[in-house]
Amino acid sequence: MKKTMWSMALVGVLAASLSACGGSTAQETTAAATEAEATEAAETEAEAEEEETAEAESEAAEGEEEAEAAGTDGTFTVGCDQDIPPKGLVADDGEYTGFDLALAKEVATRLGLEFVAQPIAWDAKDMELSSGTIDCIWNGFTINGREDAYTWSDPYMDNSQVFVVAADSGISTLADLAGKVVEVQTDSSAEAALKDDPDLSGTFGTLQTTPDYNTAFMDLEMGAVDAIAMDVIVAGYQIEQRGAEDQFVILDETLASEEYGVGFKLGNTELRDQVQATLEEMAADGTLKAISEEWFGLDVTTIGK
Repeated sequence: MKKTMWSMALVGVLAASLSACGGSTAQETTAAATEAEATEAAETEAEAEEEETAEAESEAAEGEEEAEAAGTDGTFTVGCDQDIPPKGLVADDGEYTGFDLALAKEVATRLGLEFVAQPIAWDAKDMELSSGTIDCIWNGFTINGREDAYTWSDPYMDNSQVFVVAADSGISTLADLAGKVVEVQTDSSAEAALKDDPDLSGTFGTLQTTPDYNTAFMDLEMGAVDAIAMDVIVAGYQIEQRGAEDQFVILDETLASEEYGVGFKLGNTELRDQVQATLEEMAADGTLKAISEEWFGLDVTTIGK
């Protein structure tokens, strides 16, 4: 009887023990499940944050790639010659201005870019463009003869290369330049035109270069040279600004006819297309005409015509 009672007591103890063990295991399982759920939630949140970060970095990289492809980091840097008024010059306030730069500044504004005029040595323009120092060359830049060297906008104005001589020089035709000293800007369209016309340039006594046309006019005024080869727009402006209509004349015979355009690094069609579309917009709303009349007194532009 005692053995039976002891056995029953033992069974009770074992049952209680098992019951206690079972309760502890259930609690532990519940805690583990809760911890696993929290870990999974944290991992999911971290993955979402990583995806958002990756997406933001990707968008930023795409933006940088687009900016690089367009040749700009929020600025529109125009390579120019500050010494060929009225296309490029330094104003009384020290700012770079002129017809071409006024066009470029308006284009930059409409594209939401900061306009930067960057004076360059004309014979270093290709290096400046290739290195990315400038986004384009826009300053009386002739397309003719350079068609395959740059990515071009459409021509925005026509021009001619001419000769300027002293009014009392006795020079009235190209034939009269035989044996004379003729000056031209280094690496200019006029210099290229003379190289392409050896029958004419070969008759000169001397063909010499100068860095800018202000110097050329001083040389002509002092009698150091007999003629300047240059573009007709710049020639007319120089003579007018100097009040020298009676001192200098432009020969009727021209050296060459040409078209001005905006030159971009070869292959940079994205920025070219943006600028071209903006110029067409400006032609349509009359802005090109207004800027031209401000600088020349008439509309010399050709886009949209």
